[in-house]
Amino acid sequence: MKKKFPTVFFTLIFAILICQIFVSLSLYRYNSVYGLCGIISAVVLIVALVIISVAWSRNFIRHMMKMNNHLENSSAEYMNNLPAPIAVISEDKKFVWYNQSFSDKISRGSDVFGLNFEEYVKLDIDSVMSGGNPICRINGAMYRTFVEKFDENDISFLIIYFHDETEYFNLKKECEESHPNVVILTIDTYDEIMQNAKESEKAHASVEIEQLIEQFMNSTNGFVKKISSNTFYAVIEQRHLNEKIRDKFRILDLARNIKIAGKYPLTFSIGIGQGAKTLAESEKIARQCLDMALGRGGDQAVIKSENGYHFFGGVSKGVEKMSRTKTRIIANAMQDIIMNSNKIFIMGHRFGDLDSVGASCGMAGALKLIGKPVHIVVDKTANLAVNLIERVESQTEGDLFITPQTALDSLGDNDLLIIVDIHNTDCLESYELYDNMKKSVVIIDHHRRAVRSIENSVIFYHEPYASSASEMVTELIQYFRFVDDEKLPVYYAEALLAGIMLDTKSFVMRTGVRTFEAAAFLKKLGADTVAVKLLFSNSFEAYKDRSQIVSSAKIHKNCAIATADFKCDDIRIVAPQAADELLNITNVDASFVIYKTGNTINISARSLGAVNVQVIMELLGGGGHQTMAATQLKDKSINEAFNLLVDAVDKRDDDVSLKNTNK
Repeated sequence: MKKKFPTVFFTLIFAILICQIFVSLSLYRYNSVYGLCGIISAVVLIVALVIISVAWSRNFIRHMMKMNNHLENSSAEYMNNLPAPIAVISEDKKFVWYNQSFSDKISRGSDVFGLNFEEYVKLDIDSVMSGGNPICRINGAMYRTFVEKFDENDISFLIIYFHDETEYFNLKKECEESHPNVVILTIDTYDEIMQNAKESEKAHASVEIEQLIEQFMNSTNGFVKKISSNTFYAVIEQRHLNEKIRDKFRILDLARNIKIAGKYPLTFSIGIGQGAKTLAESEKIARQCLDMALGRGGDQAVIKSENGYHFFGGVSKGVEKMSRTKTRIIANAMQDIIMNSNKIFIMGHRFGDLDSVGASCGMAGALKLIGKPVHIVVDKTANLAVNLIERVESQTEGDLFITPQTALDSLGDNDLLIIVDIHNTDCLESYELYDNMKKSVVIIDHHRRAVRSIENSVIFYHEPYASSASEMVTELIQYFRFVDDEKLPVYYAEALLAGIMLDTKSFVMRTGVRTFEAAAFLKKLGADTVAVKLLFSNSFEAYKDRSQIVSSAKIHKNCAIATADFKCDDIRIVAPQAADELLNITNVDASFVIYKTGNTINISARSLGAVNVQVIMELLGGGGHQTMAATQLKDKSINEAFNLLVDAVDKRDDDVSLKNTNK
């Protein structure tokens, strides 16, 4: 009502004045004196009205200004007293204003006017303006930041709001750290180790093992359950699992100090189901990791994450299994699958060597005796065992060796693919052939389990303790039921023996009792060691190239690193031979030869067992065995590859030093 009164009042006065003017004009016609007086009084009233209007307007404006000032002061007071920190910065990112909460929680009472915002608060304003609400840690608290930009009267400034989410992140951290994980621990080759031990020795070893497991769990609030003589299940919270990871699973080193019957060292394989949503899923992941650990020779812990597998340990050699029960079962299962197949294709890895081609030839010879059509898929233009291929071709009839494209063209619905000496999809002779036969694949390999392994095979015969794929094939064919008990032809036996001799360095490296038994079986079939030795002969030029590589070697932490920065047609053959030659130097525990083929840098690694070259090559994206491994680097120079290799050797050396310190 107060707001409407001035308007009604002035409207009423104005209406009266109009009426008075009309009345005065009418009187003026009859009596000029009365009319003139009426007009003068009307003018006086109008002047008075104008004066009153002006005075009222000034009071109104003054009142409005007071109200505006009051509102501005109230808004500033409200912003200043907000519980969330707020800061205003200029275009040049300098503080121009901040509220009391900012002073209390972030600047801690310090005067930051005029200081650079990004130097005081570790936050990139430009990245925030481009999108997103990043988290920044300030004084132990976690703040999510929001930025608003204002432009007015040629003045631009930014308002930064800090939302305290410390409690949320603390709750999230507690939830993550208390997340349970299933851990499966198993004793490697327990039955083989215990079979010759006395009952008292078994009881003593069992007590030591359980004490070690209890010691492993003492620093946690989890629990462990023994489900068999050699397998334990444990559930550990994430916070305690992180401690085990930082400790690099010291239990692996402590286990080796336990000697069964005073001479057999004990080793563990551990699978960890980390990051699963449920315990059932965690147990499934733990089993996958355990299979990976066992497939790589045991004595290691394996964790699977979004970035792949992570390995700890793996410094012990694989223990040879004396029992052939598994081999016999695999042989019978393979023969049943083979008999139900139309054609069989056998394939190894790219740039096949004597072991890959030798194992293929041995398996092909056995299948021919069974009476099945068989072909070996190989690219002769990129193969390191051309001498063996030519020799076998000269002794056989028909098209035993075919190209990958020919195999693809002749592929049928009920055919079988046998892959030897490789289980990694990245290194197959023909990935296209495998991709077309995923449902009918048999794997025979001795390399330690790789991350990108073939998972959908009908039979996965994998024995990392075996010296070579040729040794595994030799054992398998002994259990095949040949027609009329025919013997394997001599040239197939020599191919298998060549493969064994290649991977064992003529029975020096990675040989066990079963290796010599396989060689004895091949010798019984008529394999001539002299004829096999001729397959390893090189030209005089290759010998000179090998000597040049050896002479370029440099010693780094008992590792000989050589480079082949020159043109050589047989570099894929010469480089591994040079790596073997470097192991003959005193105080050299491992050797590496770096060479280039096309746009790819190759590294061939060898050791006598003191250094696990497989782990070093895995750091560079490769893999292999503890004593024989390799890798390939794309778009790198030889000098860059040399530096990367030195860094990998240093990193692995640091890990070993840490383990020795923890012992």
